[in-house]
Amino acid sequence: MTQPAIAFFDDSLAPAVRGFLHSPANPNGDALILTHGAGSDCTAPVLVALGDTFAANGYGVLRCALPFRHERRTGPPFPGNAERDRAGLHNAVAVVRKNVTGRIFLGGHSYGGRQATILCAAEPELVSGLLLLSYPLHPPRKPEQLRIQHLPTLRVPSLFVHGTRDPFGSVEEMTNALRLIPAKTELMTVAGAGHDLGFKGKMKATALPASIVAGFKEMFR
Repeated sequence: MTQPAIAFFDDSLAPAVRGFLHSPANPNGDALILTHGAGSDCTAPVLVALGDTFAANGYGVLRCALPFRHERRTGPPFPGNAERDRAGLHNAVAVVRKNVTGRIFLGGHSYGGRQATILCAAEPELVSGLLLLSYPLHPPRKPEQLRIQHLPTLRVPSLFVHGTRDPFGSVEEMTNALRLIPAKTELMTVAGAGHDLGFKGKMKATALPASIVAGFKEMFR
């Protein structure tokens, strides 16, 4: 049985690290940092469910808010904010590392996951692996605008979780994109799911978090 997540704040670095911390009852020494998409925040149902489930499996989990969300509660990031958001993720890793004896993993949903991949392409030793939920391969209905420029330099093992009806990239497109990554990758598909992976509002895809954790543990055992 895990403890309820608690609010977390650390302003020792700028941007500050804010979010919610899930503490496992039986820690395995590893930790996962998860962040949100452009239109959401760190209270997104998919992140809450994953935080609870990873903690139940021994991982310390920090659901962190990206810096653009510190400044306003709604709306997407402004153009030019991405570098600061990546700095926020870098700081989250630094803060978590103070209290973790094992590996640190980084990931997130959509925009947050993409920023994690860009950060780790530039800093391949930062974390031990990535968990990417609904990677936004291209804008909906604009398959020519691929967001793959950094993938050939991403050398961090990565687990991608993607719905078969995600308008930000088909399974075939994702499969082709993952071939560009010179590291171990796996693609877990979620049948019938869109970009929200079956989580919408307060609804929860109850079986999915356990499946993601099982796939993650298998990949990073």
